[in-house]
Amino acid sequence: MAGLYLHVPFCKQACHYCDFHFSTDRSSGSELCQAMAHELIIQKDYLKETITTIYFGGGTPSLLTRQEIDLLFNTIHFHYSVAPDAEITLEANPDDLTKEKLKELHEAGINRLSIGIQSFDDALLKFLNRAHDSHSALQCLENVRETGFTNVSIDLIYAIPNLSEKIWEETLRKALTFSPEHISSYALTIEERTVFGNWSKRGKLHPMEEEPAARQFEMLMDILSDNGYEQYEISNFCKPGFYSKHNSSYWKGAHYLGIGPSAHSYNGISRQFNVRNNAQYIRSIGKKEIPFERELLSPENKINEYILTTLRTVWGCDLNFLTTQLNDDLILRKGDYLSLLKQQNLVVISENILKLTQKGKLVADKIAEDLMLPV
Repeated sequence: MAGLYLHVPFCKQACHYCDFHFSTDRSSGSELCQAMAHELIIQKDYLKETITTIYFGGGTPSLLTRQEIDLLFNTIHFHYSVAPDAEITLEANPDDLTKEKLKELHEAGINRLSIGIQSFDDALLKFLNRAHDSHSALQCLENVRETGFTNVSIDLIYAIPNLSEKIWEETLRKALTFSPEHISSYALTIEERTVFGNWSKRGKLHPMEEEPAARQFEMLMDILSDNGYEQYEISNFCKPGFYSKHNSSYWKGAHYLGIGPSAHSYNGISRQFNVRNNAQYIRSIGKKEIPFERELLSPENKINEYILTTLRTVWGCDLNFLTTQLNDDLILRKGDYLSLLKQQNLVVISENILKLTQKGKLVADKIAEDLMLPV
């Protein structure tokens, strides 16, 4: 089981909160897709397993033309072994998803959509500098169902300054009227290299306080649970049988190859990170060179990554695996702390699996940090 991630680094405009690598200048779009196809060929021996998930991320992959998607798909299928039932996800913005575009994506082989709704409130969408409004968000969800997509995820953001509990609840209720198979929802974080980061430095923007942010997270968990969604990872909820196979493979330690500028790859031994520069990426691929940095994973790195990722999931952290495979006895190393967490009803340990409680999910990052080894 292995995954393939393709980073499409183009957007119509810059969202004020986004720290991912992208460019609003798409003049090199065709050339960059050609370079990504060449990287797929150069990297064809990186993964030895069958590809079970393909994920087009970004940026905004819904800006790709049918010809560009076909180029990438044809290259993948010629050089890689792809499972017949592979999950193939494409991230999309609502303003791109016309009926014609959706039909094109469906015919091209996309079988799962991840749509960046973020909010149904026009004032908040403007504040975030999203390219769509609430009408186009609602219209695209109707178009998605009419086109025949049966595996749809939507993204929502909470803890936005000025986001009231009333508007947040209305957002969740409105999303549920479309009965998406999957919902990913994240608290707004203020990243340094963003517009919001600059505003924050100048005192123009203040993050939401911890208590109201936690309350909105609790509302998210309660409302989605009441409507039949399983929280299988801190920020990810789904109807039965609709886990994101691609993201789940990350959390379970599966190997994956990242293609495109800024894309990451992991093979169990090391991680590598492609350069965050479109022009440099294109030049290097033209010389048949992959412009990346590699990080060899130390035993401490592997332990910490395992704790950080598994503790956030419904499957939990397998203490036997930590001991036998990673040589870390967490009970011996952190027994007193784990006992305290259990007393505070933040974690449970059953059959040697460590899991967060509902209360523990509110402080997941702090618990994981406290359990990790110094590096």
